[in-house]
Amino acid sequence: MYSPGASTSSANNTEFGSRVFIYEVVGLAQNGATDQIKCPIRQSGSVSITVPYGRMNQEMQRITRMGGKIVNIKQVNINQGAESQTTHQTQTNETNSQTKGTSMTQAKEKKVDVPVNIYRPKNPYIGKCLGNEELVRDGGIGTCRHLTFDISGGDLRYLEGQSIGIIPPGVDGQGKPYKIRLYSIASTRHGDQIDDKTVSLCVRQLEYKHPETGETVYGVCSTHLCQLEVGADVTITGPVGKEMLLPEDPEANVIMMATGTGIAPFRAYLWRMFKEQHEDYKFKGLAWLIFGVATTPNILYKEELEELQREFPDNFRLTYAISREQKNSEGGKMYIQHRVAENADELWNLIQQEKTHTYICGLKGMEDGIDAALTEAAGKSGEEWATYQRAMKKAHRWHVETY
Repeated sequence: MYSPGASTSSANNTEFGSRVFIYEVVGLAQNGATDQIKCPIRQSGSVSITVPYGRMNQEMQRITRMGGKIVNIKQVNINQGAESQTTHQTQTNETNSQTKGTSMTQAKEKKVDVPVNIYRPKNPYIGKCLGNEELVRDGGIGTCRHLTFDISGGDLRYLEGQSIGIIPPGVDGQGKPYKIRLYSIASTRHGDQIDDKTVSLCVRQLEYKHPETGETVYGVCSTHLCQLEVGADVTITGPVGKEMLLPEDPEANVIMMATGTGIAPFRAYLWRMFKEQHEDYKFKGLAWLIFGVATTPNILYKEELEELQREFPDNFRLTYAISREQKNSEGGKMYIQHRVAENADELWNLIQQEKTHTYICGLKGMEDGIDAALTEAAGKSGEEWATYQRAMKKAHRWHVETY
């Protein structure tokens, strides 16, 4: 999906650009807004609206705003004079010669080999640290590092949204080797150098007060990584994880909600979407990141994110929730759930599109607030959010990784 101001010229140069679609819509009432669509509203309440390929998403949004619901989409291929149908509520098949037997949405999905546990704890990969950079700027809270490891000497492969395990050196208080800690990968499958030779992490040093002694305690593995010197060895396992994989469809819409280091997989998504422009994946949808942090200096990858926003305004939307600097509508701290509530109607309209995937990564506490905001938005159109969310999970369009 493109935002309303997006150009459709690129779509017209594809094999789909010559096609038009007929939307069958119910739920529209005769009023000033519907008078503008120039389509008669029959007594049955059903309306047929002809839509060119390049305006499909915009028209879906407009119909939703007017209270309508698309119950059927008929695809008309002008070049071949053939028609095929796909039902909005039931997955009927697209019948063109190349995608017979699959729905329109399914036709664009590619089968991807998901690598899992190439390296295990008993036989880990020993990589080397190539870079260790501070991400928190002056005046920020704590320390968070962007680490890059050389993996060129082995067979470690991974996909965006996966994690790798790190085994810190040494033993615990019982004399046993430290256990694996999992970290979300912050680079694309091709690495920061786009040469398939590196993997990157975003690691915040864990720091807390001991409940009994009051002493400051630092996380074993996070401290090991944050203090890792360039050239030092690092013990890696994995990759693991299939829950947070980025859809292969370049026309998918991707909603991302993150707090703190939950930005890691989303950085990988955004690099793949906009920086790589890889020959087998050219993103054409809408990516919307809602990012919650404590202070402006704690906005991880701030320069990268804002550069993408400037370069791709029609395809990338960036929304911050800065808790210690911004106020919500009630005068309290601005958390990510408040930003979701502010944009709930627009998010709900986007979520209803079958090609939209929603991802949540970071602190578990944000989930209830997000659900509450979307419950209210869904209720305006007569939908029960909990039921709709379950359907999204079943369709693998709702992805959550919180802690």
